[in-house]
Order: sequence, then structure tokens, then C-alpha cells
Amino acid sequence: MNKMTVRDADLTGKRVLVRVDFNVPLDGTTITDDTRIRAAVPTLQYILEQKPKALILMSHLGRPKGERKPEMSLAPVAPALSEQLGVDVAFANDCVGEVAEQAIANLSDGGVILLENTRYHSGETKNDSTLATQLAKHGDIFVNDAFGTAHRAHASNVGVSEHLTAVAGLLLEKEITYLANAIENPEKPFVAILGGAKVSGKIDVIDALLDKVDKLLIGGGMANTFFAAQGREMANSLVETEALDIAKAVLEKAGDKLHLPVDQRIADDFNNDANNKVIEATEDVPEGWESLDIGPKTIEAYAQELDGAKTVVWNGPMGVFEMPTFAQGTVSVAEVLAKETEKGAKTIIGGGDSAAAVEQAGLAEKMSHISTGGGASLEMLEGKTLPGLAALKDK
Repeated sequence: MNKMTVRDADLTGKRVLVRVDFNVPLDGTTITDDTRIRAAVPTLQYILEQKPKALILMSHLGRPKGERKPEMSLAPVAPALSEQLGVDVAFANDCVGEVAEQAIANLSDGGVILLENTRYHSGETKNDSTLATQLAKHGDIFVNDAFGTAHRAHASNVGVSEHLTAVAGLLLEKEITYLANAIENPEKPFVAILGGAKVSGKIDVIDALLDKVDKLLIGGGMANTFFAAQGREMANSLVETEALDIAKAVLEKAGDKLHLPVDQRIADDFNNDANNKVIEATEDVPEGWESLDIGPKTIEAYAQELDGAKTVVWNGPMGVFEMPTFAQGTVSVAEVLAKETEKGAKTIIGGGDSAAAVEQAGLAEKMSHISTGGGASLEMLEGKTLPGLAALKDK
């Protein structure tokens, strides 16, 4: 995708308005995972090196649905960002209006300010033109570095770009490069791993990938729906009964490209300390039991399928990785990918739970790229045009 980036723009002496993704998890006012803040730092440092008049940052946090909810304030992010950037970061109690304008006016030359949650205004998610105009007033040029919301047409990413020259930040550029290349021009063999709960949410991705990949490995709850479509009894396992026809159609279309688990770890309750055992994928799940992870033979089989891959895209965990007893499948896949990366494979983790799982396993640094947007990365894998990217200026 041939879009202008911050490197193509003259930022000196300009008020640079940046849409970042600071939608971080909070426990009260404590940030429990600062990955997204750290991911934005290279772009912000680059802009500050260009000696702008001011650096004005906007983001959403959570889903306050147009109301001011103190637990979704971006206030705790300002000191955390200040620490990462090594400069003072001011905070404005609103993102538009007199409060924001006054706070920006009070900045000294080259100062940095974070504006309050854009979703405190209902016009944000509606891409309201009035809100977009008010936000655009803050800057002379607009930089979009929020891949996590690139699949949404909101006032702070698409609306603003109708008023200002819009360019990509370094993080957005990296996301476009990795994900677009994986889809448009993957080095072969190309293997995709899809997990997570539901087939229905990923049916378009499966469709798009089947034409491109050499192998598609399935895990997580979605495997249960495929097994049920084959006529297996799945007892209490998560099965999307309304997606059985879709699963059957995928199985027919996919042929031997699609790989399902050969064994599963099942439990008699949805809890870490439940009784658990491994059964073959040819057996029915006993009454009262449910499948919560892939089994050891599947881990081994998938490691063999991944051996020698040149491009790997992974979206969705292999089991209920939040419970240590049922995290083995997900952690093992992450370990295999870390080894393949060392051997020269390009490994791309598609945001969301898979990113969290790789972080949890302490293997984030070992992957080629971890996407910062779950939904956005899925839509890119489907080959869709994302509104936030389409709004950027072409080179």
C-alpha cells in the first residue's frame, strides 16, 4: 500500500495531531499492560526530532458510549507515556472545546499533550463531521498511528483526514507492510494458524486464506464446530450449532490444506482444577465433559507442519490459555514459532488473544511482528480495505 508516512511530511514548526492507540487495560488507575504505549514511542520520538511546534495526541479507551466515565479516562496514560518518552506530557480534560484548546495553547514550543478519551463524545464512533472539524482544529497535519481502529471509520481517524493532510505513523506503516505482504506476496511455504472460540467470526478469513496458504491449522473452540460438522459428539464443548453448515462447506472446499487437531485435552468442568484427560479426535467427548485445549499429539503434528515454513500468520489461541492447565497448546505453538523465526521464517501474530498469549509466554520478542489490532488485522487478512488506511494520502 503506497501511502505517505511521517517520513514524507515536513513537520518542523507544525502542530502535529496524532491518533494513537492507547486503549490499554486498567486496574483502577494502574496500567496492567503498556504494550500499546511502548509501540507508539518510535513514531512520537521521530516527530519530536523534527522539532514540531506541538505534539497533540488523541485516543479512545474502552467503550464509554458518549458518556464521561472516570474509569475510562486516559489520565493515567500521560505519566506512563512521559516516562517512556523522557519528556513531560500534559493532559487535557477533554479532546475538543475550550478546555482542550486552552491546554494546547498553554504548551511551550515543542510540548506534548494527551487529550481525553475521544469516545466521551458520541460523535466519535459515528464519524460526526462537527466533532471531526473540532479535532482537526488542533493540528496543521494529521498522523494516524492507530492500527487497532483502522477498520473503523471514526471522527478521530477518518473524519479528521478530510480536513488535514493525513499520513501514516511508523507503527501503522509496519502493520501495513507485514500484513499486506503476508497476504499479497507471502514467501512460501505459507502456513496460517487459526484458533479462538468461533468459526463464524473468521469464516471470511478462512475463505480468503484458503486460496493463498499451503496449510491451515485449526485449534481452539472453533475446532469443535468442525468436529461436530463431521458428526462427532462434543458434549459440553463450545460448538456453534448455527455455523455447522458453514463448517461443512469449509471442510469440502479446503481438502487436505485444512488440518484439525488429532487429539484434545478435555475436562469435566470449565475450571483450571477440573479433572482432565486427553482423548483422540476420533472419539466422542463423554457426557458432561468439554474440550479445552489441543492435545500433545496435535502439538507434535502442528510443529511438523510448521517446520520449514517461510511465512506464518497466527490468529487465535489453541485453547483456554487463561487457565494454566489448558494453556499448553497455545504456549507450545508460540515456542515452535519462536524457533521458526530463528530459522528465518516471517512470523506474524494477529493481535488480540494471540498477542496476549505470546506476551504471557514471554516470547513476544522472538516473533517477527505482533499486530496491535485484532479486528483490524483480521480484516486485512480477509483482503478488505480499511477505512483508516484508505483515508491516508497516497504517495
